[in-house]
Amino acid sequence: MAEPEGWIDCHDPFGRDRSMTVLVEDDRVLLVAPPGESAVMSVTQTRRLHHLLDRVADRM
Repeated sequence: MAEPEGWIDCHDPFGRDRSMTVLVEDDRVLLVAPPGESAVMSVTQTRRLHHLLDRVADRM
């Protein structure tokens, strides 16, 4: 079962608040985008995702 590691705020293409979730399952990282939508991220949100993924990778 995948374990949640964190989430990052983002928006959908219409500007509505959404989030991307980062999960870990064994030796794999799963990125879960908003259901059926694209995740639109600012530079700051992209950096937060980068740091979260780095932190997860360091623990694997």
